[in-house]
Formats: sequence, structure tokens, C-alpha cells
Amino acid sequence: MSETAGSAGNNCYRHPDRQSFVLCQRCGRTICPSCQTQAAVGVHCPECVNEARASAPKTKSRVRTAFSPSSERPVVTYSIMALCAVVFLLQQVTGGFVTRELLYAPVYTLSEPWRMFTTIFTHGSIIHILFNMYTLYIFGPVLERMLGRARYIALYVLAGFGGSVAVLLLTDPMQSVVGASGAIFGLMGAFVVIQRGLGGSNSRGLLLIIGLNLVLPFFIGGNVSWQAHLGGVVVGALIGFIYTKTRNIRQKNTQILALVGVGFALLALILVRIFVLG
Repeated sequence: MSETAGSAGNNCYRHPDRQSFVLCQRCGRTICPSCQTQAAVGVHCPECVNEARASAPKTKSRVRTAFSPSSERPVVTYSIMALCAVVFLLQQVTGGFVTRELLYAPVYTLSEPWRMFTTIFTHGSIIHILFNMYTLYIFGPVLERMLGRARYIALYVLAGFGGSVAVLLLTDPMQSVVGASGAIFGLMGAFVVIQRGLGGSNSRGLLLIIGLNLVLPFFIGGNVSWQAHLGGVVVGALIGFIYTKTRNIRQKNTQILALVGVGFALLALILVRIFVLG
């Protein structure tokens, strides 16, 4: 039998001075309008609401990772393309002066080490630059948006550096090279590793392109630096592996240390080649 109006059972258990005839659907206590929380069926009191929240299963929070695709314009890729175009124009109008000042040959390693980086912005012909810039246009924006600008720059520069180190290790000291191919092959190598690291498997076509570009120079001859291609793709793949294994935002310092380690490893190879192997 229900309590009569005005009795204690008809007053809010949290506010005894407030009369009510509404009961909590879960515990059955009387609650006034201020204490009522609408439920799927009936209303609940504050204690029952808190108890339900505390016992509700916890959903996993989304792990922040380094691979957060962005819709931002790939300004780094476009800037590299613009810089290569300007340098190529200067190569043409200066009668080869800019080319001679920016190209790399192993003989320059100790006296002018910056050439190991400047060479990745120079090209030998219009076909050379068009092919490289087209490849960069295909892969660059995808990786830049995926990795973020800082990681993308680190990948591009270290892969280009790796290509120059491979030239030092595997070519004649007087053999000069130009081109962004080492850095671009690094992008392709990183793309394959990252794609597979994220669960993708449709990379056979890209692997075929990389393989053909590494092997064809042995059959068709020409001025193609397969050494720079090889060095770039190896370093790029290594950096792609580092990125996939340090995706969590909390691993940022580990990722930076690993990239620094790649840079020091390349420097160590230079020192071994020059001072140990001669």
C-alpha cells in the first residue's frame, strides 16, 4: 500500500521538505524533480545514476599515433619541387657553374661535405628532373600528410644523405652524381614499409618499380647512379620501419633518438670508408 500524502515516504529522500510521489526506477526511493534523471524507463536518483556510470564498461581511448592523415597542403613537397626547378634553371643559365658547385663526388667528401646534400636538388637533364619531380609528386604528398612535415623532412634528407653515402662507398672517387633520385627512392622504400606495417599488402607494383630501377642500369648503361638509388631505398625503408615501430605519440623521444642514430650510422660509414678503407 502506498504512503499517504504528507507522510515521510512521500518526501524526497535528499530534500525532506519537498513532497513528491515519484520513485527511482532502480532503488524505489522518493525523489523530487531536482533529483530526477530521465532514464530509458522512468527516472533514476543521483546515487543510482552515479553507480551506473561507475559500473559501465570502459571504452578504450584512441591511441594517438604519428600517422594522423592531414588535409593540409603538402607545402614541403611543393617547396622541394620548386627549389629543384629553380636550381635546374640556374644550372642552365650559368653555363654549368651551379652544377659544378652543387654536384657530389666522393673526392669532395672531406673538403666540401655539404655537397652530399646539395646534389639532391640538382639534375642532369630535363628528362631527369621531370621524371624525379613526377615521382615526388606521386609519393610526396601522401607521405607528408601521413607523417607530418617534420618527419617527412627527416625522411627525405636522411634518404638523400644515404644515397650520397652509398655513392662514396661504391663508386670511383672522381665519379660525380646529381639528382634527387636517392631521396625519392627513400620515399618509395619508406612507403612500402609503412604500408605493410599498417596492414596493407598491395605493394607489389611499387616493389617492381623499385627493383627495375635498381637493376636496369646494369643492362642499359647510361649515367644512372644505381648506388644512390640503393642507398636511398635502404635508408628510407629503415626510417619507415622506425616510424611504424614508434607510432605512439609517447614514443616521440625514442623516434627522434632512432633517427639521430641513423644519421650517426651514416657518418660512421663515411669515416670508415675514408680513414679505414682508404
